[in-house]
Amino acid sequence: MKNIKNSIGLIIILSIFIGCSKVVEFDPHDEYQVTEVDYLQTEADYQTMAVSCYTPMQWLNQMVVIGDIASDNAVAGGENASDVVSLQQIDDYNILTNNGTIQDLWVSAYEGVNRTNYLLSYKDANLLGETINFAGKEALFGEVRFLRAYYYFNLVRMFGDVVLFTDRKLGISDFGTLQRSPKADVYTQIELDLTTAISALPTAQSQQGRITRYAAQALLGKVYLYQEKFESAASVLENVVNGPFRLMESVDDVFLLSGENGSESVFEVQYSNGQPYYNWGGQTRGQGNYAVQQCGIRGINGSPEMPYNAGWSTNLPTQDLAAAYEDGDARKEASVFDVEAYANNNPALNVTFTEAPFKNTGLYNKKYLPRKGQTSGQIELNYENNQRIIRYSEVLLMAAEANLRSATPNVSKAQGYLDRVRDRAFGDEDHRIVATVEVVWNERRLELAMEGDRFFDLVRTGQANSVLGGSGYSSATLGLFPIPQREIEISGLTQNAGY
Repeated sequence: MKNIKNSIGLIIILSIFIGCSKVVEFDPHDEYQVTEVDYLQTEADYQTMAVSCYTPMQWLNQMVVIGDIASDNAVAGGENASDVVSLQQIDDYNILTNNGTIQDLWVSAYEGVNRTNYLLSYKDANLLGETINFAGKEALFGEVRFLRAYYYFNLVRMFGDVVLFTDRKLGISDFGTLQRSPKADVYTQIELDLTTAISALPTAQSQQGRITRYAAQALLGKVYLYQEKFESAASVLENVVNGPFRLMESVDDVFLLSGENGSESVFEVQYSNGQPYYNWGGQTRGQGNYAVQQCGIRGINGSPEMPYNAGWSTNLPTQDLAAAYEDGDARKEASVFDVEAYANNNPALNVTFTEAPFKNTGLYNKKYLPRKGQTSGQIELNYENNQRIIRYSEVLLMAAEANLRSATPNVSKAQGYLDRVRDRAFGDEDHRIVATVEVVWNERRLELAMEGDRFFDLVRTGQANSVLGGSGYSSATLGLFPIPQREIEISGLTQNAGY
């Protein structure tokens, strides 16, 4: 796990050089030891650049945050209405087109696209026209194809029609010429990248955190669900269902440090606290998971045995989410943390804390609650908690939904998949319920609470207006976020409806 985390910190960001007509026979080596022409001449070069393609995934942790804050699962919280204004706008459904969080997610995803495009354009030959062959090259490029698909998937579900390009890294001359492509075309490219990746990727990797065939199949299944291609989703997800994964005994265990890359992990974004990062101007750009600090309880303190660090009390679970759990469902305790009850139930820990000043719900995100010993340097920016993107339990629920919504439903399979998830949640077989589409949708909310899927699930299943309409959500937006104003001004892109 730590290998790829630490490798990301060692990436050399290459400068792309533009020749100057006023300089006669200018040699970039006069000013730089390494230029673009010198690169991609060895297997190590390809491996290093492939790791750099993973890096922007770390910068997308706010996707998880907004996926719940924009829904009925969480509120922005914080110090006051001016604390992290971008998240308050999302929570209040009053999103301005210059929203900083939205802009950062757009930029981060396209940085990922740019990096993957660049490497893919030199798959067959480098800038010198040389072909560099090595064992595992096809599998390595399978990882890169997966990563490009992942970046575009995040873009298309946030913004709908987006700028689609696959043949190059964008340059200055491209600005002003860009246009948005229909989301159907974007999904077609995502499917192509993932099917190509599946054919090249191994089922297991020697280095934890690297993309496997199962991860690509799981993401493809999710992409099919978003397009309502249920038969295709059921077929590809069956491979993952029958793979080497198993549910951990407790959902709580999944989110401990010891649970990272565990038996339930299909795809995780890797984070590290090994190289402290201090740039508050780019708080999502470090190797640490900045989203963890947001979940923490203000001023929490206690005896040395008390395991939690203080945080900012943003991204707070709602009482509505807590009330959705049945009695005996262990997922409630694993997802929503009642700090007052914790203090009362553990008097020996001498727990003290400050209530969240704004939009206080009395609850905190247990899955990513900041813990002692998991950060370093600038503690707020360097938590090493991996972001769990696709867990085996989600695969089971996606497969259940796909089988129920197929033209020829397989209710028996769907029931079996749902039973496995609920049996783990309650620790017995006495809480099984009949599998219907609506039941599986609700089960996704309970199983994946505070993991960033709720808002996107409500939109893709057509429930957003009925569930969120009373909170200020406008169906005029079609469940999409605004195209960043800066992109409209610089590139002349059109804006989404409702903004």
